[in-house]
Amino acid sequence: MIVSGLLTSVGINFALCIIFFTLYSVLRKQPGNYKVYAPRLLAEGKAHRPSRFHLNRLVPTPGWLKNAWVPSEDQLLSYSGLDAVVFMRIIIFSLKVFSIAGFIGIFILVPVNCSGNQLHDMDYVNITNNSLEVFSISNVNNGSNSLWIHLGAVYVVTIVVCYLLYTEYRYIASKRINYFCSVKPQPHQYTVLVSNIPVSKGSSVGASVVNFFTENHPATYLSHVVVHRKRKVWTVANAVRNYYRTFINHRRVKKIADAEVNLNVNVNLNVRIDKSREEVQAAFVSFKTRYGAAIALHMLQANNPTQWLTEQAPEPQDVYWPFFSSTFMGRWISKLLVILSCTLVTILFLIPVFIVQGLTNLAQLESYFPFLNSILTMSIVSQVITGYLPNLILQVSLKIVPPIMKVISSQQGYISVSEIERSACHKVIWFTVWNVFFANVLSASAFSLLFIFLEFKDIPSKLAVSVPAQASFFIAYVVTLGWTSTSSELFRVIPFVGSLLSKPCSKNSNENNFSVPSFPYHQDIPKILFFGLLGFTYFFLAPLIIPFLLGYFSLAYIIYRNQLLNVYAPKYESAGKFWPIVHDTTIFSLVLMQFIAFGIFTLKKLPHATAVTFPLPVFTLLFNEYCRKRFLPIFMAYSTETLLKKDKEDENDPDMAQFLYQLRSAYQHPALVPTTYSSSHSDTLHEPLIPTAQVRG
Repeated sequence: MIVSGLLTSVGINFALCIIFFTLYSVLRKQPGNYKVYAPRLLAEGKAHRPSRFHLNRLVPTPGWLKNAWVPSEDQLLSYSGLDAVVFMRIIIFSLKVFSIAGFIGIFILVPVNCSGNQLHDMDYVNITNNSLEVFSISNVNNGSNSLWIHLGAVYVVTIVVCYLLYTEYRYIASKRINYFCSVKPQPHQYTVLVSNIPVSKGSSVGASVVNFFTENHPATYLSHVVVHRKRKVWTVANAVRNYYRTFINHRRVKKIADAEVNLNVNVNLNVRIDKSREEVQAAFVSFKTRYGAAIALHMLQANNPTQWLTEQAPEPQDVYWPFFSSTFMGRWISKLLVILSCTLVTILFLIPVFIVQGLTNLAQLESYFPFLNSILTMSIVSQVITGYLPNLILQVSLKIVPPIMKVISSQQGYISVSEIERSACHKVIWFTVWNVFFANVLSASAFSLLFIFLEFKDIPSKLAVSVPAQASFFIAYVVTLGWTSTSSELFRVIPFVGSLLSKPCSKNSNENNFSVPSFPYHQDIPKILFFGLLGFTYFFLAPLIIPFLLGYFSLAYIIYRNQLLNVYAPKYESAGKFWPIVHDTTIFSLVLMQFIAFGIFTLKKLPHATAVTFPLPVFTLLFNEYCRKRFLPIFMAYSTETLLKKDKEDENDPDMAQFLYQLRSAYQHPALVPTTYSSSHSDTLHEPLIPTAQVRG
């Protein structure tokens, strides 16, 4: 790609960003759009509709930028939780790293690259006709001592990144502990999920749990809730709801006024309920202290290690109930199907990748479609096709990947939505690295890619040839998938269009009938990490990518803060468990950069630089191992010191008795939540459909 093609892509995407910003600053002030642009504030009663029309509602204003910028990290923590803080720390970390890398790349490496003549002399008169490779390491002469500057840059960035990774890991680990110590008692802190519960003939799961835990944990056992199969429980709940709707419709036919009746429906379904009480051999077991729950969680409960299996219970609202409907064999088969599904999605996605690669090569496109020659020779058409269209196709294709990976992850047997999203986050990251980076870089079929990676010793040399050649494509990728996609997140295109389409059909509907979305961590964290990978691999190969990355991270910082404050409400709190994913992916990106550097210096015939590069991946992997030993256990479990300290603080809390009483029913299945049906269509607490909590008196 020549400079003019890149400038065309930048111009188009910059214009789209301005349009999105302008439309958002106007539309957000319209009361009818509060459900789209401020659903969280609306749900919390903080978005007040103006009593009269003001002209400034039609004028774009930047006030929202200040509102998003001003809140401190502590305020964001109290409002959106630690996961939101960790997400923003990912962006801050990226800004720090690439500010340093950008200074080195733009002010040191670019002049060195332009001074070479490996490709051709640079045309300073008509600079837009230059190929972007003139600004890359490809233009440095083979064997040139200038390549030592690039090696020094790789060393400096490696050291800086490792230092910043260490400080961030330490900071977030301390935040995680402080957050745990500062919050009020939570049900999941006192509860473990026990599965594979052995049940003797003629007994029940509940009786087995009571006998086992009163005998083995007599001082700390509090209560338990047996898990029931989803389908049959919902059958009973739906039967009651359907009966109620039928009754209301029948009453309306008879024209009985709403004010005359306020009836609590109490249907006698005893026979049906007895048949529906098919229990799963699992239960949420609660304890009187956090320390008591931790002992049950981390100790082997029985001589048979396949029985009385324990795992940390998620927050009650975070439980993924469909998991409990699976058998052991079903979960084992589902894991195999997940592997096959991920493989199939990866292979199918190579189709748009090959289309994209065809569009970036005009000569190949003309050979396939000779009737387009007259059109493709037009300057503006060729610039749009090579600079903008390929990344637009890739952007549209990538939109469907996170939802697919979340659906696939939901079949793996995870018991919480947060675990499903972390698993989907892993899948999306590696899918993007494989299909967007390696597939585009190597421009090969799936089988060719496989054979390339089986020949491990040839990987650095193949990457050294292929990666620099795709620099222009990935610069355009950052502009399209970074700038425009992030700006569209601010504008919320799909929810806005959906709101417009639904308004004619909902004039008489309840204005409060809307849901507050949760933040899609599994979608946005992989995007940030992949841009980080591009920054690491290209900062010394084609440093021109860094300013565009800094533009993306700056946009992401202000836009995501705005969305976290106004749009998204936390659905769960994992207390920063996404950070180890960030750390591991960054380490992978560093090692990939070092392998490419090893291949580049070999290709450029500078053997001594190649030898000096070798210690870098060794040092990086040793550093990673140290961080895993030092910090990762903090993200897996809380220490005895922390648990006992928190338990002692709560001994004097007058609200603990009430909390422990409510804990007995915190993990009831949603279908068993107490419900009253009245003629006014309002639901209030009454009695559960099925009694499930067995409590030790």
